[in-house]
Amino acid sequence: MGAVHRAPGDYPAGRQGDVSTVEFMLMGIPCLGLNGGPACRHSEAFSFQVATDDQAETDRLWHAIVDHGGQASECGWCKDKWGVSWQITPRALMAAIADPDPAAARRAFDAMMRMRKIDIAAIEMARRG
Repeated sequence: MGAVHRAPGDYPAGRQGDVSTVEFMLMGIPCLGLNGGPACRHSEAFSFQVATDDQAETDRLWHAIVDHGGQASECGWCKDKWGVSWQITPRALMAAIADPDPAAARRAFDAMMRMRKIDIAAIEMARRG
């Protein structure tokens, strides 16, 4: 978390002194959050996708979100406690569903569709048939 900026005056979504923006770093990327008020809701139209290298990293990031007020969803998706959507996506999954063998890609895809948190071993097993 970096700087917190407060509104110098009243505005349609809030009052003077309310937090208007916050600066923060997310996975090394500088971001700016805007307080748009209750009219601005999160939706699945925006998500953070995080590519992971192995099951341990996948599990760690998934549980960091879900176990701290978040919610599990389908196919590697979850929401954090603020309602922001995340895709915790192992690189092995992306390789499997892009397999040049259409049958292998389909098996991996079908396996993913039955998952919440992605299980790399199960994806690889499905890919191999």
